[in-house]
Amino acid sequence: MKGGDPSVNFCGALLSVTKGEVGGIHEPVFRGNERKYLLDCLDSGVVSSVGSYVLAFEQSVAAFVGSAHAVAVASGTSGLHLALIALGVKPGDEVIVPALSFVATAAAVAMAGAIPHFVDVSPDTWGLDARHLEQYLLRNFRQVGDSVVNAASGRPVTAVVPMHTLGHPCDAAGVRRVADEFGLVVVEDAAESLGSFSNGVHTGRAGQAGVFSFNGNKTVTTGGGGVVVTEDPHVAARLRHLSTTAKVTHRFEFVHDEIGFNYRMPNINAAIGLAQIEQLPTLVDWQRALKDRYQDLMEPLDMGVVRDELPGARSNFWLQAFVLSRPLAKLKNSLMSTCLDAGVAVRPLWQPLHWSRAYEHCPRAKTPVTEDLYSRVVCLPSSALLSAP
Repeated sequence: MKGGDPSVNFCGALLSVTKGEVGGIHEPVFRGNERKYLLDCLDSGVVSSVGSYVLAFEQSVAAFVGSAHAVAVASGTSGLHLALIALGVKPGDEVIVPALSFVATAAAVAMAGAIPHFVDVSPDTWGLDARHLEQYLLRNFRQVGDSVVNAASGRPVTAVVPMHTLGHPCDAAGVRRVADEFGLVVVEDAAESLGSFSNGVHTGRAGQAGVFSFNGNKTVTTGGGGVVVTEDPHVAARLRHLSTTAKVTHRFEFVHDEIGFNYRMPNINAAIGLAQIEQLPTLVDWQRALKDRYQDLMEPLDMGVVRDELPGARSNFWLQAFVLSRPLAKLKNSLMSTCLDAGVAVRPLWQPLHWSRAYEHCPRAKTPVTEDLYSRVVCLPSSALLSAP
């Protein structure tokens, strides 16, 4: 390790990148047609959930991802919620989710009335591991008629939600193969991974539905919003119906044929999103360049490694991550405190979801990889602005 206080050395390396210019963990970049499209939207008077920018944004996302259909919604969480319902998850079902994820992955399951069932992640991808998942299902679940049932709880298990941690693709195609074997549907939590590919296929396309987030801290933002992609026209139609309060088309009557949700993305948000997605390839290139810069700066410190992509994957590097060597894990909090005191935005990974009071009662597997990663990973300032020319 380089001489001196490791926390100060770590913070100094980051300050050489940030120079105090970017204050958040992932500041947005507005260098395109955002202002033009916003003013056009305002001038048109159509700012709510019906408008030309919503359609244009949906088409742009679908084209970039390579999906047949895209449905713009109010948030990534609402997209996960809708997708689970549209694909048949019922109250009382169990849904397999990674223990390492943002809370929205579990929250969407709970919002559908189902129970999250937490399993561990791969030490390589930081997402669900297909082989581990298959063995876990074989050991702990049994077939009852056409259903898969948790042998311990007796509840049916109907879906699995793989998530691409920090934008790095997990083995979603492998998870889909396992899910098909057991008759489970797959809702891909691709919230962080717009612009990421696995073996040439964009994330979000391995399952029956995939969900992207456009929150203010994502590579592409609409201020707040999400998009659900799917290849199935019937699923897309159901998503649109549920997201518009399940209103049946009528010339003048308000008829709602089931419980629906006010989840559609407003036109004014989609206007920002359209301008943003026009810049997506450049933004991803800048984020990837930032990873290279961090690697060059951090390697001499001999404290750990900057998270890199795996063979066959092309990551958007949404959040840059530094993995402390195990002997230095005890320094994580000190490193973060020193950086935050100096105005450098860092953060840890999310605490394992089963540690949360809201989900501590939920079924789970042993999670040594999740807990190890939580103990050693520091997320670094990651805005594309930090490597923009």
